[in-house]
Amino acid sequence: MKSCNLPLKIYFAGSIRGGREDAKIYKEIIEYLNNFGEVLTEHVGLESVSEMGENHKSDKWIYNRDMGWIHKADFLIAEVTQPSLGVGYELGQAQALKIPILCLFDKNSKNVLSAMIKGNSYNSVRYYQTLKEAKQYIEKFLFYHNKELIHNLVE
Repeated sequence: MKSCNLPLKIYFAGSIRGGREDAKIYKEIIEYLNNFGEVLTEHVGLESVSEMGENHKSDKWIYNRDMGWIHKADFLIAEVTQPSLGVGYELGQAQALKIPILCLFDKNSKNVLSAMIKGNSYNSVRYYQTLKEAKQYIEKFLFYHNKELIHNLVE
């Protein structure tokens, strides 16, 4: 893991072109993550972002921007309930960069989590039933991976 200076830089990953059914959940998770640092990808939670992606931005521009953000990130937290090729790619890139990864999956969903995510021991995969439970997993993950965060909150 990179040496972290607060505020943390958090890359939040959630489905865009794979489906926007969980956009409201993404928004709530992003708002919670803002308590711990800068969320580099706040746009993922915007209802104005459709399944067609971001208007007026080329695929190459989006790729370059997002890859730059991944390289800056201290952590990648992904809501993986909605299958997404892009999120899977982001997870692979974060792992290659040795960025700690938390994957959250909603137990209430009829979707099935990909074996490529669930079976990868590098990923911390947590199943939640409520947003409160997801937030608890996020807090435990961030505290476990960042002792500096604990130190600064105690002072």
